[in-house]
Amino acid sequence: MTKATENTIVGISIGDINGIGAEVVVKALSDNRILELCTPVIFANGKTLSGTRKAIDNNFNFQRIDSLDDLIHGKINVLNVWKDHENVMHGIDETKAGKYAFESLKAATQALKTDKIDVLVTAPINKKNIQSAEFKFPGHTDYLAQELEGQSLMFMIHDELKVGLLTDHVPVKDVASLITEELIRQKVNIIIQSLVQDFTITKPKIAILGLNPHCGDNGVIGDEDDKILRPTIDKLFNEGKMVFGPYPSDSFFGTQQYKKFDAVIAPYHDQGLTPFKTLSFGEGVNYTAGLKKVRTSPDHGTGYEIANKGIADETSFRQAIYKGIDIFNARKIHEEISENPLKKSTQTNNTKKR
Repeated sequence: MTKATENTIVGISIGDINGIGAEVVVKALSDNRILELCTPVIFANGKTLSGTRKAIDNNFNFQRIDSLDDLIHGKINVLNVWKDHENVMHGIDETKAGKYAFESLKAATQALKTDKIDVLVTAPINKKNIQSAEFKFPGHTDYLAQELEGQSLMFMIHDELKVGLLTDHVPVKDVASLITEELIRQKVNIIIQSLVQDFTITKPKIAILGLNPHCGDNGVIGDEDDKILRPTIDKLFNEGKMVFGPYPSDSFFGTQQYKKFDAVIAPYHDQGLTPFKTLSFGEGVNYTAGLKKVRTSPDHGTGYEIANKGIADETSFRQAIYKGIDIFNARKIHEEISENPLKKSTQTNNTKKR
């Protein structure tokens, strides 16, 4: 975790109030040392956070504010997005919880769009109860793709492994029909751009997994790998991009081949997230790459079954905060270098003379 040159403002959407979102937020922010790295602002309601603090017996102090203009640096801020007093039904899937989750997300996203906050970290939502006239998306990623500039990609990140997806929240039966040369190119370019500007990797090396078992076994088990994936990968490589594959996914992670690459691209959701979550041990982060703004989230869901029991693990949420700050700072440095490459060259030459 790198120290920011100035205090980064991290906005947090509270997610489903009936799940573990509020608990992991409170636990993650309870160590006051985090205030040396950022100024957190939680988009929710002060009473919700007070209830969570009391339920899990946590020493969590915060400042209630009614406007981001009242933000206090050096404090944890809670912006009152809604005023009514909600009766939190922990562990229950209900429409009301989805309503509050969207109100929080909408307010936080607007703050991100208008540069009131620098980074957005989202607590888990229930993809069913959040559905409404305003939210008709399979998850955060698609909503943010609409609201923020750029082309979004679900990018699961950990210090030891980074996994991107060609398709994310779509039925398995539709995956093969969605994979095209255009889609592969789009996702590869997003990941390369992210690895360069967000993770300071100069020449990224990327592996792409096959769609079918054993990459189709020369057409015996499907022909998509030979007709779409392999030719596209060859074209990308011949264009100078360090892209390799397709690799059979059943052995790729077990043999630790992933360690030879800066990122791995999986054709569909569970093919990539199952090994990622197994190997990251609850420390992984879901990062929405490809957007003009920085958004991260923990790698888990609402956790209804353990809500309000005080046993939810905040590690992934804390890592989401740290990674969001690191990416935000890396982007600033990348932009400075890109805008003035002569300055960098001069600084390098002066360093060598010393």
